[in-house]
Amino acid sequence: MRENEFLSWIASQSRFDSAKVPVGPGDDMAVVAFDRDRLLTAIDQVLDGVHFDLAAHGPRAAGRKAMARNLSDVAAMAALPVGAVASVALPRGMTQADAQEIYLGLRELGDEFSCPLVGGDVSVWDQRLAISVSIFAKPAGATGGITPVPRSGARAGNAIFVTGALGGSWLTGRHLTFTPRVREAIVLSLRYKLRSMIDISDGLAMDLHRLCRASGVGAEIHAAAVPVHPDAAAGRNIDPLQAALSDGEDYELLFTVPAGQAKRLEHDGAIQKIPLPVTHIGTITKEPDIVLVQPDGSRRPLAEQGWEHTG
Repeated sequence: MRENEFLSWIASQSRFDSAKVPVGPGDDMAVVAFDRDRLLTAIDQVLDGVHFDLAAHGPRAAGRKAMARNLSDVAAMAALPVGAVASVALPRGMTQADAQEIYLGLRELGDEFSCPLVGGDVSVWDQRLAISVSIFAKPAGATGGITPVPRSGARAGNAIFVTGALGGSWLTGRHLTFTPRVREAIVLSLRYKLRSMIDISDGLAMDLHRLCRASGVGAEIHAAAVPVHPDAAAGRNIDPLQAALSDGEDYELLFTVPAGQAKRLEHDGAIQKIPLPVTHIGTITKEPDIVLVQPDGSRRPLAEQGWEHTG
């Protein structure tokens, strides 16, 4: 089993009335329409030994990450979170104090983003800690006027941007302490015509492929423009650029805007009108190939590399 192939199969099997489900499987959140409103929803999980190390990181950090991953999905749609529910499978023998720490990790980050933890379920089993969170959101803006930003809206000629810097997150602990870009996504969506967006959870290269596949386009990425985090190598014998492309767990935003807005966005970032660094890294192309352009002008395919669950 390969995660991407399985998810693509699920999407191919899904049948919805597009008036009732404008966005179904295959995006960061599903969008369900009812009456005059739209509800966005997503679910994500974290597992001890996969997404965190309970013995090293502690239960509160595990709870926080479970909520943060879901809030990052909300950010990827430029939406506003409204509430969440959690299901926790506790390892047998865990103390009540540690269970309470998981709850506090979930709740405190949710409260910071006006996303209350409104319910859930608890069980005990003979395996390691598992936490699942389902999150609900609404379109942003004073009257919900900001249309959720899908992965599928990129068009040839769009400029490609990323927020923040990439690489080394797992090795330096940023995968536990990152701030979901909910506020920044709304600022960007108010100021610019965001055509497509995804959060970088599994690596820039992997998630760029997902965005391009959803949009039916390709991309050119300039290697020299990719914002590499100072900790990308983190003591490893690895090219920092390669780490930035494939490490994952950065939870930054990858998005596209019309080419005519690229210069203004770069300028706003330079004078800090945008509340975090944004970098222009490439261009969407009509051809489906995704290539990495080296500083000397040479080109090579950018493989779909990064984190993928396999079984």
